[in-house]
Order: sequence, then structure tokens, then C-alpha cells
Amino acid sequence: TMASISHRKRIWGWMMFDFASQPYSTLLLTFIFAPYFASAVVDDPVRGQELWGYTLTIAGLCIAFAAPILGALADSTGRRMPWIILFSIMYVVGSFGLWWAVPGTSNLVVILGAFVIGLVGMEFATTFTNALLPTLGTREEIGKISGSGWALGYAGGVLALIVMLLFLAENEAGLTFLGNAPAFGLDPELREGTRSVGPLTAIWYVIFMVPFFLWVHGDDAKRGAHKSATVKKAITDLRGTLRRLPQTPSLMAFLGSSMLYRDALGGLYTFGGIYALGVLGWSVVDVGVFGIIAAITAGVSSWATGKSDARHGPKPVILWATILLTLVCITVVTITPTSVLGIGVLEGSSAPSIAFYICGSLIGAGGGSLQASSRTMLVRQSNPARMTEAFGLYALAGKATSFIAPLLIGIVTGLSESQRIGITPVIGLFLLALILLVWVNPEGESAEKWSSASPLPQA
Repeated sequence: TMASISHRKRIWGWMMFDFASQPYSTLLLTFIFAPYFASAVVDDPVRGQELWGYTLTIAGLCIAFAAPILGALADSTGRRMPWIILFSIMYVVGSFGLWWAVPGTSNLVVILGAFVIGLVGMEFATTFTNALLPTLGTREEIGKISGSGWALGYAGGVLALIVMLLFLAENEAGLTFLGNAPAFGLDPELREGTRSVGPLTAIWYVIFMVPFFLWVHGDDAKRGAHKSATVKKAITDLRGTLRRLPQTPSLMAFLGSSMLYRDALGGLYTFGGIYALGVLGWSVVDVGVFGIIAAITAGVSSWATGKSDARHGPKPVILWATILLTLVCITVVTITPTSVLGIGVLEGSSAPSIAFYICGSLIGAGGGSLQASSRTMLVRQSNPARMTEAFGLYALAGKATSFIAPLLIGIVTGLSESQRIGITPVIGLFLLALILLVWVNPEGESAEKWSSASPLPQA
């Protein structure tokens, strides 16, 4: 029937957002731009790691304060599309601006500013598109839809990364992975191949967001009546939700736990590439291959756990993924060029690199499952009438403390003067997250909780 075709298209359109936006995380935040920035734009990797940490802190704070208010505003007006368009523009402009990150440039503030604009655009667009998830299927179906969306997102990240490595990013000798000069006559001397990661990310998004804008209609016409909704009302509504959090202990514990494990995961993703460059002496291309392996395992595990999530619910997935990631972190800290798990290896042995590749694939698998199932868990825990606000709170929980991992890594790296020891705070964050999961009800808050919760103040 026509209706089911258009519903299927709507689901595909929604999943295409993940495909279109994933390169920001894969190419810019993790595997290409961050290590390039730390090693070439700033010529000292330790100072680069420090500056990068502070930049992410600033972006995180912008996102933390604004996301819940914007979410509350969207729920009150029923309008999401204009916001998604606005943040898409920020995404494209910010990522394109990274083209000007010339090696040794003095305009670091402009480059980092462009990065922050793009990152804020991506995060806010994600908050608004995530809030559409419950409208795509039943409680059981959305686990599978969320997992498939993440898997499709990783496929987008991997494809973009492969394009980047084969045709554009150049190594020290000025050649790409295929051994050629960068495509389109880009100048390897000026690192134009690697810098084209910004424009590539922007153009990729513009092309692959077309199905989203054609097929997903995210505005709730029924609620258009609240045209008068203002920022002031949004803040009042948000206050009401925050005040009621103690009445919904399961949601509160989940937000706390996800805050810690996503923070730790972010630290792992962000500093993994910088770590491999500095500790194991990898090249940007080695890091890229590592990224492809991690993203493929992440995609496969998101898809597989989406099925398990549909069958057993999201909590077991979240629990096992967090335990796996804790163990992997402990392993990573023991990897040096001459030892693995505290066991000495011969100088020049490939064992440390192989161990790091295995850890990377496990981080991908754990991280992919964790993020896909967190999205469905939030839908289970939240008030159906305030879904964008809930995802705004989820973004707040993800960002309010997202500076903690980079900050702790920065401080511990500085104090110990060791990149390896600098990564240890991540282990503590995962362990705290596991403790909080004890209070999360796998079924979420009951519908009665939402109807009995003190009603929202009417504007």
C-alpha cells in the first residue's frame, strides 16, 4: 500500500541522517582532522592534544546549555524542521571552513572556531532528529530501527574515510594510500589533500541529507496551536521536567550513567588516534586503517544488537558493552612499543600494533552497541509528550560533563608527562557508569508515572 511505502521511506529518510552526518565524527573528530591538527597545524603533539581538549570543552559547554532549552522549545511548538535546517547550515559552513587549516598557521582561533560551529550544528541536528525516533515504530521496532540507523551511519563514516584515504589524505612522502599524489591536483606540500577533509564532509552531508528532507516530515501539525511558545516558556517547561526527575528515578539513573559512559567513550574516540600517533608512532594513514576496522565492527555490532535490543530490551546490551569497554581500556594502558599487558616484547615487534588494532575493533563493537541501545533506552524512559526535550536532556547529560574526560586526560597527561598514563581516567568513568546502571529499570518508567507526575504548567 501507498501508506506503508511512504512509512518505509520515512524510516529510510530518518536513517539517512546518520549516514550523512557520521563523517563529522569519523573524519573530523576522530581519524583525520584531529590527529592532523595535533601533529601538523600545531607542531607539538602534546600541545596539540591540550588545545584540542580545550576546544572540545568549549563546544561541549555550548551544546550542554542550549540543547535542553531548544528541545523544550521544539516540543512546545511542535516544529522541528526549521531547527534541523538551521543546524544543517552550521554543520556545512563549519566543516567547510577547515580547508583553511594550513600547517603552522597562525589563525588557530578561526580554525578551531569553524570546528566548534560545525560540531554544535551536528550535535543539535542530532538532538532534533533523534526525537523523531518514537514516531517511526512501536516500542519493540524502534530498537531495530535505531540499531540499523547507527549501522548505516557507520557505513557512511567508513565509505567517507575510504574515499579520504585512497584519494586525498597524503602521508609524509606526499602520497595517498594508493601511492598516488592527492586527487584534483591538490598540493601535498601544503597538505591540501588532508585539508580537503573539511569540504568533503560538508559536500557529503549536503548530498545525503536529500532523502531526509524529501521523506521525513518531522513537524507535528496538531501542536502548531502553541505558536506562542517562547524561550521563556521552554525554560519553564524544562524546569518542570528537571524538578520532576527525582519522581522518575530510573530515568534519572539512566541519564547519570549514560553521561559517564558516553563521556568515557568520547575520550576514547577522540584521543585514540592522537594516542596511537604519539605512543606507537603511527602515521595518519595507519590511524585511518585503524578507524576503518573500528567503524566496521561498530556497524556490524549496532545492527546485531539492534535485533537483540528488539528481543531482550536495551539494558543487557548497555551492561555488557560497558563491561567490555572497561576491560579494553585497562588493556590499552598496558600497550607500549615494548610491552603488551605488562609482558615485554622485542624491539620493533608488531605485537603492540596488533594488540592496539584488536582493542580498536572491540572499542568499535562496544561503542556502536552502546550508542544504538542508549537511544532506544531513552525512548523507554521518557515522557512521550516531551521527546525532543528528553533528547535535549540526553544531549545535556552527554555534554554537561563531556569536558570531564578531555579535561582529566589533559591534566593527567600534563602531570605524568605521559600520553599513556593520561588515558587512565576513562577507566574510572566506565566503572562509575556501571554502578549507576543498577538503578535503571529495564522497562523504563511506566505510563502512570507520566500521567501522575505533576502536570506541566500551562503558559
